[in-house]
Amino acid sequence: MIIRSKAPLRLGLAGGGTDVSPYSDLFGGAILNATINMYAYTTIEPTDDNKISFLLPDMDVAEEHESVSELDTDGAFILHKGVYNRIVKDYNGGKPLSFRISSHVDAPAGSGLGTSSTLMVSIVGAFVEWLKLPLGEYDIAHLAYCIERKDLQMAGGKQDQYAATFGGINFMEFYKDEKVIVNPLRVRQRFQDELAHNLVLYYTKTSRQSAKIIEEQTKNVVKKNETSIEAMHRLKEQSVWMKEAILKGEIDEMGKILDFGWQYKKQMTKGITNPLLDEIYAAATAAGATGGKVSGAGGGGFMTFYCPGIARYEVEKALSKFGGQVKRYEFTNEGLKTWTM
Repeated sequence: MIIRSKAPLRLGLAGGGTDVSPYSDLFGGAILNATINMYAYTTIEPTDDNKISFLLPDMDVAEEHESVSELDTDGAFILHKGVYNRIVKDYNGGKPLSFRISSHVDAPAGSGLGTSSTLMVSIVGAFVEWLKLPLGEYDIAHLAYCIERKDLQMAGGKQDQYAATFGGINFMEFYKDEKVIVNPLRVRQRFQDELAHNLVLYYTKTSRQSAKIIEEQTKNVVKKNETSIEAMHRLKEQSVWMKEAILKGEIDEMGKILDFGWQYKKQMTKGITNPLLDEIYAAATAAGATGGKVSGAGGGGFMTFYCPGIARYEVEKALSKFGGQVKRYEFTNEGLKTWTM
C-alpha cells in the first residue's frame, strides 16, 4: 500500500503579514492569495519492521529511527516529526507507527511561496488519508497551523496552511482566537488566464529567513510602533481593493494595487527589501511593469510583477541580467489532494 498527497504552493497577492498574531488578534487581518501549479508532495509506505524512515530524495537526505511514540524534533525532518508526534498523540492512542515517508517540494525553502506550511499540509494530509481520520478542510489547515506554530514554535502567519488546504483564489479573514474564514472567489476563467499571463513570477535565486522578519514584525505590533501598524492597516485595505478588482475583471488595476502594497510593506519592518531587490524592482518597472512585490515575508526568494499588454517580454529581458529565473505557472482551483494505491 502506498499513500500519497500533494498540496499547491501559493502566491500572496495582497494583505501579506496581516495574518500574523498579534496584529490579526487585535485588528483582524485580510489576505488575498492564489494557489499555483507548483506542489509539495508526500508519500507514506506502511511497514512492519518497527522502524520510521525519512527521505528527501531531491536533497539525498535520510534518517531512520526506532518506532516510538514521540520523536525528538531536530535534524532535517522537523516538520515530519512534528506531524508524527501530534498524530500519534491525538489520533492513534499514543501507539507508535511504522512506515517510510518521503517528500518533495517544487520550490526551494525560503522562496516566499509558502513552502514549509504547504509541505506541512501535505504531510498532515498523507496521515489523514492513511489513518482515515475524520478531518475536514478547516480541521486539516488548523491542525497544520497548530503543529507548525505551537508545537514546533516556528514563527509565521496562518494564510499558507489554509491556502494549501483549500486551493484556488481566496479572500481570507483572520481574527482573534485563531478564527479564520476562507472566502473562495468566483473569478471568471478569462480573468484568471489574463492575470497569470500578465503576472511575471521571478525567482531571484536568493533565500531569506522569514522567521526573523516575522519576529521583528511581531515586536513592532507589541511595542505599538505606529508606522508599522499603520502600514499593516493599509495592506489590509489593499486586499479588499484587489478582491474587488479581480472580481470585476479590472485586471490592469493589479499593477497599481501591487505597488501600493509594496510601498507600505517596506514600512512594516526592516529586512523586507534590500539593495538587490530594489534594483530588480526598478529595472522591472522601467521596462514596463506597473507594480510588483516580494513573495512571502520579504528579503528574497520570488518576486512578482504585473506587466500589462505584452510588457512581460521586455520585463523578462530586463530581469535576465540579474541571474535569476522567470517561472511559468498557472493558477489552480484545487487544494490538498490525497489518494491510496
